[in-house]
Amino acid sequence: MQMFKQLFASTAGQKALAAVSGTFMAGWLALHVLGNFTAFGGAPRMDAYAAALRRLGPVLWLVRAGLVAAFGVHVATTLSLAKRARAARPLHDVRRWPRGSVSSRTALACGPLLLAFATYHLLHMTFGVVHPHFQSARVYANLVQGLAAPAVAVLYALGAALVGLHLYRGLASALSSLGSGSAARAVPRAVAAAVAVAIAAGFAVIPVAVMTGALR
Repeated sequence: MQMFKQLFASTAGQKALAAVSGTFMAGWLALHVLGNFTAFGGAPRMDAYAAALRRLGPVLWLVRAGLVAAFGVHVATTLSLAKRARAARPLHDVRRWPRGSVSSRTALACGPLLLAFATYHLLHMTFGVVHPHFQSARVYANLVQGLAAPAVAVLYALGAALVGLHLYRGLASALSSLGSGSAARAVPRAVAAAVAVAIAAGFAVIPVAVMTGALR
């Protein structure tokens, strides 16, 4: 705990914590995409995959606890870093949006929007609170019926795009810190872009498949 406090007290430590927690969540997102792809095997395969996860019992809950902890650390460190950056900005600098790439300019809005989308996703597909036809343990049916409304499918596709933007910015920042100079940063940016596009496309393909009738 003392080591964590020391890390959190410094800007470098906060960047490290943000990078590690973000990378952990990125790994979980990649596994989530692979799990979603079982939908193309039909209801038996996807429902069997979900049942196998539930049989993991304590291991599954340990991963979930780690994910919640990583999320909390990531939010706390990124908010603190943003506050420090704002405090260090010259008083005459009144720009509301940072210059740079699309991911950089949308960074301020991306986090809250992703949090709102993640909350909706949990209430929709996990707990069934806002799902009109939710059935316990019927994962495939919940997926297809939950995305049957075009507005919901479009919302999920937009959520996938937000995930990609946020992943690219976070991974590029984390990987670039390992090297110095423009040449050393070019490769991490390319890797971050490839990972972000792959994960975002993996999430987006599901609502598109439902809208086009590939999943029904």
